Amino acid sequence: MACFLIEGGRKLEGEVYCKGAKNAVLPILAACVLCPDVTLTNVPELSDVSRSFKILEFLGCEIERDKDRAHIKTDGIKNLALGSDLTSKMRSSVIFLGSLLGRFKMSQASYPGGCELGARPIDMHLDAFRRLGADVKDMHGSIRCVCKESNLKGSSITLSFPSVGATENIILASVLANGETEIINPAREPEIEDLVSFLNRAGADISIESGSIHIKGVRSLKKVSYSIMPDRIEAATYMAFAAANEGNVLIRNCCPNHFESVTASFREMGCNVEIYKNSVYIRAPQRLKAIRVSTMPYPGFPTDAQSLIMAALLRAEGTSVIVENIFDSRFKVSEEFIKLGASLDIVGRAAIIKGVDEIYSADVSARDLRGGAALVAACLCARGKSCISGISHIDRGYENMEGNLRSIGASIERISKEQDEKG
Repeated sequence: MACFLIEGGRKLEGEVYCKGAKNAVLPILAACVLCPDVTLTNVPELSDVSRSFKILEFLGCEIERDKDRAHIKTDGIKNLALGSDLTSKMRSSVIFLGSLLGRFKMSQASYPGGCELGARPIDMHLDAFRRLGADVKDMHGSIRCVCKESNLKGSSITLSFPSVGATENIILASVLANGETEIINPAREPEIEDLVSFLNRAGADISIESGSIHIKGVRSLKKVSYSIMPDRIEAATYMAFAAANEGNVLIRNCCPNHFESVTASFREMGCNVEIYKNSVYIRAPQRLKAIRVSTMPYPGFPTDAQSLIMAALLRAEGTSVIVENIFDSRFKVSEEFIKLGASLDIVGRAAIIKGVDEIYSADVSARDLRGGAALVAACLCARGKSCISGISHIDRGYENMEGNLRSIGASIERISKEQDEKG
């Protein structure tokens, strides 16, 4: 089992380049089911992406990959039921239900897995499928969806919460349905726009308005080529690395307007942040200022960046407060921060962080994707050598994190646990 060995205390200086967005490429890979022939570029090398390709191969797709390019042909799809071996490690596997149902009028999948972030029920997804005319049954550990008539029928669907996954699943199921589907109170993340852009280029008829998404069903989609948008959370991650380590870093290949709430928070912390067309420059002071942050649906502060900004605030001057409004179990990384000497308390949905002068090395463990990245940020500024285990979580969302960090001055090495024990 691999871990990261990090020697803290080195300032970060230089340039990093963001890859394609994890949260955009996964739904687009599911959407490939709806198209006969797809070529994607700017595809990141992530374990979750590899799992999505395994799902497509199991379904019967032909796949050719070359670096960040992928060619997918779907004419051979014949398997419409996904077992737990394909879904248990990736939450977003649930969106294959929508694309398979939309094209083949039937889909089945075991309940999805992924990071343990508390209750994330898929009731909204399943209720939406029923509104579109599907019969949905719990098959003792898996979900089976079957169209009750010859095709799904458009419907007006109001989401009680702007769920990203539910919004994606409704779009995927509705693209080939009869009539028009309206999603009221949809998620508005840039990754939703990327999915819509991909589908429209393939021949779909989808429009996004201020409070709704309209999908006019079409008979079929066509061959398409598409480039995945840059990863805004990866950009926020490198901003957090720089902020925590008195860094001086230019982050290239990003869309700054996609994470304005994040850059605003780093400015409030005392960082100099300069925005360019496709890049962001951040210079951090010797000591950050304490701030208050509340996570909200887009365009508010993203929950995926919450633990990252917490890591940067561990040594800030004063007391910071972070309120988590999206998930009910996203403060697990706080237990690992305390091992490093951080001073923080969890009170309900709030984390109260009292900045300390120094944090110190320790053996810590990543328990989810973004919490793992936050541990990297903390260990980079901790005095001494730290070991982070559980980095398979980090590999789900970051391509070659250690190589990128070494290029800007960090001391970080991927080693096996056995290697670490031998000293």
